[in-house]
Amino acid sequence: MELHSDSEEEGETEDQDTFDEMLEKRRSKMKKMGQRASVSAEAYGHFNKKEDFTPKFVPKSEAQNKRISECVSHSFMFNSLDEKDLLTVINAMEEKRFESGESVINQGENGDVLYIIESGSLDCFKKFNNDDEEKYLKTYKPGETFGELALLYNAPRAATIRAKDNSVAWSLDRETFNHIVKDAAMKKRAKYETFLSSVEILKSIDSYEITQISDALKIELYKAGDQIIKIDEEGDKFFILEDGLAYASKQFSEEGVDETVVKEYQPGDYFGELALIKNDLRAANVYAKVNNFFTNPSHLFYYLD
Repeated sequence: MELHSDSEEEGETEDQDTFDEMLEKRRSKMKKMGQRASVSAEAYGHFNKKEDFTPKFVPKSEAQNKRISECVSHSFMFNSLDEKDLLTVINAMEEKRFESGESVINQGENGDVLYIIESGSLDCFKKFNNDDEEKYLKTYKPGETFGELALLYNAPRAATIRAKDNSVAWSLDRETFNHIVKDAAMKKRAKYETFLSSVEILKSIDSYEITQISDALKIELYKAGDQIIKIDEEGDKFFILEDGLAYASKQFSEEGVDETVVKEYQPGDYFGELALIKNDLRAANVYAKVNNFFTNPSHLFYYLD
């Protein structure tokens, strides 16, 4: 049975207000730094037919192919490909090594490849106005992909990427990306954007911000009975339930007494946000739930704050 008091409802309203205030501050900051450049999709016509494509093949050792497979298995960009297309992508990839401090891509230049990192780390910087100094945005780590926006939208490089330390990455050319990866990636992004737009706490976010969140989503799968969140632990993930059921529970009396269910979650519900908004410990345990006597895995998205 779900227990949900008036005070809890008031708390949730306050949390939504806090979330909206944080969002508004972020938007104001972004406006001061400059607007996002316009982009366009790749054009295909008589001289650029999609079917006129011969996959690139870069000879590699079995060990190299295994290393690439491990990299792409953790990447949003490639995990929607079937086995045949994934093999084509792996065959087309080329190893690139960068020394600490070396520029990999430069803001404003045309882009013809994307990169997926195998080892090392690379820093991302961006100028928001021509006369501004570069601003640090983030650090890319192994398994992450960068440089794909210039290929997805046929736009100049949106930022500068420099190796923070000696790094190894695998590059993928524009033609292979456009013919194999692009359609699958954009369909998956559209699916995530539709799903995120239905989530209550994200309804005040504009379409561009939804796109940024959809690109940051990662998937975690839980079987019935698995613990997703543990009370009193530090939290760095915000969960959104895509499929299945889950529930939150707490122990209100001495040890040995069963926990009490305080909330149940259905697809589209979210949890774990309080620890991020309030910079606090987890307030309850959350478990995947058995549904109608069947073991129904709970399928969850999360993104890091």
